[in-house]
Amino acid sequence: MAEEEAIQVEEGPVPVLKWDQGLFKQIVRGFQFPPECDARYPRQGQTAADAPPGYITLFADFFLEGNFQLPATNFLASILHFYGFHISQMCPTRMIRVRHFEFLCRSQGIEPTIEKFRAFYQLIRNIGFYSFGNCGAAKKILISPPKSFHDWKMKFFFIREEVMPIAMIFRESDKIEKEELPIPKGADWYMNLLATPNRIFVEHVLVAAAMSDNGRIAVKKFQF
Repeated sequence: MAEEEAIQVEEGPVPVLKWDQGLFKQIVRGFQFPPECDARYPRQGQTAADAPPGYITLFADFFLEGNFQLPATNFLASILHFYGFHISQMCPTRMIRVRHFEFLCRSQGIEPTIEKFRAFYQLIRNIGFYSFGNCGAAKKILISPPKSFHDWKMKFFFIREEVMPIAMIFRESDKIEKEELPIPKGADWYMNLLATPNRIFVEHVLVAAAMSDNGRIAVKKFQF
């Protein structure tokens, strides 16, 4: 089992909006959202489940803590496609694991793939959101990840769905089977991915790693 976080917890109520509109505006400016993204601060009383048609919900901590950028990379899109859940169903603390893995791969000249990712991480569901826990026998490549973010479910906004390179689906509550995958100990790429502390990367580092294109939004949806 993937640590203690693999315990399945019943889904609770979705909390209503509770964060500062000024911080929302800072995110829009600081992460260079173009006007066509039409990022919207929700109305009072709305929840993350209230995105209007043609829009999706994103959480502020994806950006502030998770090294997430728009447009999303094809690797993140492939994660969502393979596991079959919507980005708004992802816990921000686990966005860190996806982005950290992609950065480690790209910094070593390794192409990040689903197969490589699954050597380290197992899908889990916790309090209605999807996360990734460590595979028990695999080496740990992320040091000191945050356990949680304060009130992250209340800090969200709506944005045009075209910022994602795929059409996403919502995954229904279901049982997640434990994966028993062989550890590729003899593979060069596995040996080259070393344990690295979690940290927030500045924009030019993400650009150099091909994990940000400095705010230019791709509107085409790619098919897998």
